[in-house]
Amino acid sequence: MPAPRFFLRPTVVASLLALNTVAALAQTTTAEPAAAAASGTLSTVTVEASADASAEGLTKPYAGGQVARGGRVGILGNQDMMSTPFSSTNYTNELIQDQQAKSVADVLLNDPSVRQARGFGNFQELYVVRGFPVYSDDVSYNGLYGMLPRQYIASEFFERVEVFRGANTFLNGAAPGGSGIGGAINLLPKRAPNEPLTRVGFGVQTGGQGFVNLDLARRFGPDDSLGIRVNAVRREGGTGVKNESQQLSAFGVGLDWHNRNVRLSADFGYQDYDLKDGRPSLTPSSTLPIPRAPDARTNFAQPWTYSKEKDKFATFRGEVDITDNITAWAAGGVRRSSEDNVLSNPTLTDAFGNTSNTRFSNTREDRIGTGEIGVRGNFTTGPVKHTLVASAAKYSNDRDNAYAISAQSVRNNIYTPYASPYPFANGAFVGNTLDNPRLTDRIDTSSVAVADTMAFMDDRLLVTLGARRQTIKQTSYAYNTLTQTSYYDKSKTTPVAGVVFKITPTVSAYANYIEGLVKGNVAGTTVNNRPVTNAGEIFAPYQAKQKEVGVKYDGGTLGASAAFFTTDQPAYYYSGQTYGLYGKQRNQGLEFSVFGQPTKGLRLLGGLTLLDAKQKNTQGGATDGLTAIGVAKQQANLGAEWDVPGVRNLSLNARVLYTSKQYANATNTQSVPSWTRFDIGARYLVDLGNGRALTLRARIDNLFNKSYWASVGGTQGSNYLVLGAPRTFAVSGTIDF
Repeated sequence: MPAPRFFLRPTVVASLLALNTVAALAQTTTAEPAAAAASGTLSTVTVEASADASAEGLTKPYAGGQVARGGRVGILGNQDMMSTPFSSTNYTNELIQDQQAKSVADVLLNDPSVRQARGFGNFQELYVVRGFPVYSDDVSYNGLYGMLPRQYIASEFFERVEVFRGANTFLNGAAPGGSGIGGAINLLPKRAPNEPLTRVGFGVQTGGQGFVNLDLARRFGPDDSLGIRVNAVRREGGTGVKNESQQLSAFGVGLDWHNRNVRLSADFGYQDYDLKDGRPSLTPSSTLPIPRAPDARTNFAQPWTYSKEKDKFATFRGEVDITDNITAWAAGGVRRSSEDNVLSNPTLTDAFGNTSNTRFSNTREDRIGTGEIGVRGNFTTGPVKHTLVASAAKYSNDRDNAYAISAQSVRNNIYTPYASPYPFANGAFVGNTLDNPRLTDRIDTSSVAVADTMAFMDDRLLVTLGARRQTIKQTSYAYNTLTQTSYYDKSKTTPVAGVVFKITPTVSAYANYIEGLVKGNVAGTTVNNRPVTNAGEIFAPYQAKQKEVGVKYDGGTLGASAAFFTTDQPAYYYSGQTYGLYGKQRNQGLEFSVFGQPTKGLRLLGGLTLLDAKQKNTQGGATDGLTAIGVAKQQANLGAEWDVPGVRNLSLNARVLYTSKQYANATNTQSVPSWTRFDIGARYLVDLGNGRALTLRARIDNLFNKSYWASVGGTQGSNYLVLGAPRTFAVSGTIDF
């Protein structure tokens, strides 16, 4: 493994030293950390957030500590997994740390219902849940959309990753980025735990990338009512992909305060992320077989390509108990971001791996604001207990864009890459000015929602009924002329009905009907490196309908679930150079999951997803009944962690991921092979004495350095291929003072 080649800027070093000084001073006003065990097995250092702007706080970890017993279910609030008529998994910070996860995508490698892909023509993280995309634009932060960096989210910003499976417009509102039909992802911010925390982390990975971070938390005041948590991280260096490099600086502050009836929290974050020579996706030829995957370390990026993003965000959330049975809440946030990209995504031209592409440059700025208010009350009518909730939400995003496409082609080869000169000439395809992007899209959404959860038979039978009235306004402006090209203002009502029956104390059965609603898709600027004939056209909002039944098991130390679902969604994609509505996609599937600690010293996490994604009502019925692009029929994950007997404080872990073949065109004549990947790791705890603990971790992802196409498309109807990451070694340590 090459020597580390990362460097900490003086300002970052100074910040970390200053924060450590604050930690030392704060020790005089707070309780000393509990000393590590003097004898016996040293337990894992676990940080459990204890204060948030909700009376119930975080749900408790399940046996084994890798997932939680439940989590946020939109406006219904935190719910135990056995009491909700929906399917979700909530990954804990303990799992995030032990697997050295650096982003949301790393965490979701554990989920059998989720696969990672990329945005259309860029490096935006994209998550495919139940065969439908969830864009990183639509990942929520403590229940609020649009607050997080949209291309890459550093793991230092979140305490938990909550994955909700299925349509969810009633629960969360319409996702503003235009995705979320198959599920939703919510990140919970970090809060100061009950005990003081000073944690310093460091590490290095294949390619010489190194990092250092600080996690600092203290509580102050009467009854420790005020909490402050600060996280800072710097990463810099290469990856396992040849010549690819990353730089990231991130800083976040989480605050919380509470008294008997009021709970407040706020978060402030900054992230600066640069990716240089990022390996691009590949668009296959429509007339040639899918090419063999190159060596996983190969990089066919041009050396002048890059992607940069800077984000600043702030959020607030508060709750007040009006009476013992009525609670009101309010939340809001703002985000400002800027992006600068020079991209060149190749298209295959022959069977020998030669490609042709252009240079696509673009800049973008986002100005986002969002807010929500609500009230929740409990009352009883006869033998029936009611939990009534009502809320109103609003979101706005003004998006400035500019782009330029080179006039000449850029040549390359995916098996023997070579550098082509930077194509300076822009040709005729220029939109606005790169150094001064102008307004091209304005999105405004608003909604009101109401629901009642009724409990019968001593809480054994739970019935939820509700609806959300959603209004979506979207305006599109022409590049260069800045004239309004399209506008719509549409409202729709999306209902929900769910039922849970607790058959025994350990088994629950559930069913739901819920709909998804997303803003109308917008025709992009280019496809296959050529202009789109109807670029900028806005389509009307569309609804997706979901039906689901399932069963859940809670054995105390081992949990499991099974679900059957069916979801319909209109199918938008490019036909030639024109974007439009071309039929419907129906995804049906079975999901199985297992988690927990079935026996002392052994932790399990995994599952199986079986998907049947069919095209319906296509043009002339040409592809009716065929499988949708990029949706695998089988996905399986299984992870295990084992405490080695006789070797105190040592744990070994392993994970296997399997994805069956995926089709790369609507006619199902092109496909990428199935793939299986193995990951292994180890963790060792050291008692340093004087209340200090050192945790050492090592990991190898893609153990056998398998070369494979990891995903097809991601954006609906697209078929670009993303090459899987090569074998990657990572070692890290954290010291708790």
